Amino acid sequence: MSNNSTTSPALQSEAEMTDHLLDDWFDPIEVGLRDRVREFIQAMIESELESALARPRYGRRPKADAKNANGPSGISGHRHGHRSRSLIGTFGRVELAVPRARLDTAEGKTAEWKSKGLRAYQRRTKQADSLIAGAYLAGTNTRRVRRALSAVFGGAVSKDTVSRVWRKVKGDWDAWNARSLAEEPIIRVILDGTVVRVRLDRKATSIVLLVVLGVRDDGQKVLLAVKNMGGETSEAWRAVLDDLVRRGLHKPEFLIVDGGSGLEQALAALWGDVPTQRCTVHKHRNLLAHAPQRLHEEVSADYNDMIYAASAAEIEERRRAFIRKWRLKMQGGGRQPRGSR
Repeated sequence: MSNNSTTSPALQSEAEMTDHLLDDWFDPIEVGLRDRVREFIQAMIESELESALARPRYGRRPKADAKNANGPSGISGHRHGHRSRSLIGTFGRVELAVPRARLDTAEGKTAEWKSKGLRAYQRRTKQADSLIAGAYLAGTNTRRVRRALSAVFGGAVSKDTVSRVWRKVKGDWDAWNARSLAEEPIIRVILDGTVVRVRLDRKATSIVLLVVLGVRDDGQKVLLAVKNMGGETSEAWRAVLDDLVRRGLHKPEFLIVDGGSGLEQALAALWGDVPTQRCTVHKHRNLLAHAPQRLHEEVSADYNDMIYAASAAEIEERRRAFIRKWRLKMQGGGRQPRGSR
């Protein structure tokens, strides 16, 4: 009985061409680089073991020295082969031969030597995990992350790997959000709302994040909180502020805000007596939004001269001059300057 194929010769030819499309894409630079990476990692681990045993590979154990009881004679142990390990990094996937050894303990027993550079059961570098998590957070699902990174990692990233990395990142994130702020010497607080694109419930969407930065007494900035509260309402901001206080944040000496009404209402209810300033970057953007494109450069120059004046009195003088100048210019175009207060 004859068998009639339903696949056309043209489709078969196309499929065969696709299968062999990348056969000639051999890159000696990539191959050579990954070989050097493997050699470097193995040399690093071998050097670590040599330090622990106080002798190189095939070297004899140092003889006991009665004059130096704390010298190398106090360190003893022996090698016993290698263990095959697979490691995935931003350099791709490499197969390693990790040396094994047993070290003598003070109790007269032996214990397996453990490398500090390559942790037990470690299969990926931290940078590889960061790359996987970043691709997922950018708004792609686990299968698309696997396909996107297969060329970099040599096809060694499965959707289960992506899920495990994300669960670890989520756990670290929750712990960071619950950390104590009681020991932080925060004197200024910067509060702002920003819109980012993320993946939620298997769909890419935009959300509003409420961000709080602290400035320590030495001038160093530190991120205090990033919360998704569904918007920038006064209730949302008040929940963020209450969480900061509950975690031990002390009352700051100065506040910098983005000018949103919800944030101002929440701050007035909690820290109404703390001096508050609107962010100069937000003021600048607001001014440019109400000015023609041809005047942006001139507006920016006058604004920078005003905010970087040497004293408060000079700032006030330049502010009045700024308003007078741009009120006259903008009236001719039917617009009024805003955000200069």
